[in-house]
Amino acid sequence: MQRPHYNLDVWKLAVDLVADIYVVTGTFPRDERFGLVSQMRRSAVSVPSNIAEGAARSSKKEFANFLSVARGSLSELDTQIIVSTRMGLMPEAADLTSKIERIFAMLNAMITRFR
Repeated sequence: MQRPHYNLDVWKLAVDLVADIYVVTGTFPRDERFGLVSQMRRSAVSVPSNIAEGAARSSKKEFANFLSVARGSLSELDTQIIVSTRMGLMPEAADLTSKIERIFAMLNAMITRFR
């Protein structure tokens, strides 16, 4: 059985972002393992997870609600990246920021279309 989210470009890009976040946070100090590392990874994983859950729902309104939750998690991750950069835990994250902006725009367009 084909899973509906597998065909969504926004889901694919969000999964790529998760992998990027795992790589970047793998370089953080060990004492951040239960702080920013954990928060960033949870926020990142939440984005494609909510897209997938929404795609499996029976109505477009429900899907839009899960896309909104994904967008919230994405905003949370964006803030955590800014904090990590300012704390010197990671270099400027232009490529991550670019992916986040692209995913955010895609989520916005989908939410608008489904509501």
